Amino acid sequence: MKINVIDLFAGCGGLTDGFLQTGKYNTLAAVDWEFPTVATLKNRLENKWKYDLNKNNILHFDIQRTEELINGFNDSVYGSSVGLDELIGTNQVDLIVGGPPCQAYSIAGRVRDENGMQDDYRNFLFESYVKLVNHYQPKAFVFENVEGILSAKPGGISIVKRIRKAFNEIGYEITDNLRGNALFDTSFYNVPQKRKRVIIFGVPKNKESKSKINSFYSMMKSKASAEPLNSKTAFEYLPKIFPDSKNPNHSHTVKLNGVPLPKNHEPRMHSERDIEIFKLLAEDIKSGREMYTSSKALIELYKQKTGKDSNFHKYHVIREDKPSNTIPAHLYKDGLRHIHPDPSQARSITVREAARLQTFDDDFEFLGSRGDQYKMIGNAVPPAFSKIIAETVSELLNGNVNAEINTGIFKQQEEYIS
Repeated sequence: MKINVIDLFAGCGGLTDGFLQTGKYNTLAAVDWEFPTVATLKNRLENKWKYDLNKNNILHFDIQRTEELINGFNDSVYGSSVGLDELIGTNQVDLIVGGPPCQAYSIAGRVRDENGMQDDYRNFLFESYVKLVNHYQPKAFVFENVEGILSAKPGGISIVKRIRKAFNEIGYEITDNLRGNALFDTSFYNVPQKRKRVIIFGVPKNKESKSKINSFYSMMKSKASAEPLNSKTAFEYLPKIFPDSKNPNHSHTVKLNGVPLPKNHEPRMHSERDIEIFKLLAEDIKSGREMYTSSKALIELYKQKTGKDSNFHKYHVIREDKPSNTIPAHLYKDGLRHIHPDPSQARSITVREAARLQTFDDDFEFLGSRGDQYKMIGNAVPPAFSKIIAETVSELLNGNVNAEINTGIFKQQEEYIS
C-alpha cells in the first residue's frame, strides 16, 4: 500500500517529484502560495504522473491561514476550496513533507538585509507547518531548509530551539544534534551541485522514536557516495548557445545541429560587456591560467569593467570538474555567479541548465516568466536527493531497516561539508 503524503510549501514540486519517482507514495494534497509554482506543479502531476486535477487537491493558498486551509476558503486572490479535511476525507495522512521559504534563514539573505532578517515574517512560517502536523498526526514528517536555519536567531532566540520546542509541545521528537545529523551536502546524493541542506525528520514521541530518528540519519549517511558529483553531466548533450552580434533582439543564438531543443533552454539577453567578461573568465579556467579565481581579482575585474566598487565578487564560472555552486532563487535577478563553463558560449546558464543542476528531468516543464522559472528552481529540493529521502522514509515506515553505515564514506562526506 502506498504512503499517503501532504506536501506543504510545495513550490514547483521538487520534493513531490522525488517521492513519486519511487512509486511508493500517493500525494493526497499539495499547497503553495505562488501561482507560477502551483501551475507548474499541476502541469507536472497531470502530464507526468497522470494525476486527476479535477480532485482540486493542489491548492494555491497562503498556509499561514491554517484554519481556512483545513476547513475551506473562498478568496478573491486564491479562489475557493472545500479545504484539506474534505479533500483528504477518510484517508490516513502518513507523512507531511515540505520546507518553509528559506530566505529568512539564509546566511546570504541575512548579510544583505540591514536587520539581518530579524523582522522577516518568514522566520515563523514553520509554526503553520507545526499546526498541520498537529492536526493530521502523521506517522512522520520531513522538514527541509537551508544550513542557515542552524544559526538563525530572530528575536535573539535560536530558530532551531523554537522549532524543537514547537514539535515537542505537539508530541513529536526530532534529533538532538541537527548540525551533526541533519546537515547534508546534496553533491554526495546524485546532485551535481554543492548544496547544503538541513533535513529534519520527526516522529511521534514514544519508546521507539529516538531509535527511528537515529536510523533515518544512519541510513541517509550510508547512502552517500564516496565522491561528490561534478557538474559536467548537467551540460552534456544540450544544444550550444553562441553569441550573435547580428541579431538586435537577442545576444545569443541556439545552434541545434539536428538536436531537439529542450523546454526552457532559451538564453538570457547579455550586454557586450558581460559577454566579454564571461568569455575571459571561462577561458581563464579552461586554459589553466586561473588569474581570476580569487575574490580579490574578481572584485578588481568588476571595478575595472564597470567602474563600480563592490565588497563581494560578482562573477563565478561553473567548473565541470567540480559540483556547481548552489543554485539560488537569486538567479531570477541575474546569472553572473552561474557562468557557463564553455568560453565559446560566453553566457550565464539557461533555465534548463539550472534545472539539470537541480536534477529535474528534461521533460519537467517550468511555467511562468523566465524569472519565475529561475526562482522556483532555485527554491526547490533536488528531486534526486528527494528520492533518496523518500526511499529511506519508506524503509522506516514499512519496517524494512538495514542501516549499516559505511564509515569511510561517512567520514569523507563530513570532511567535505565542514
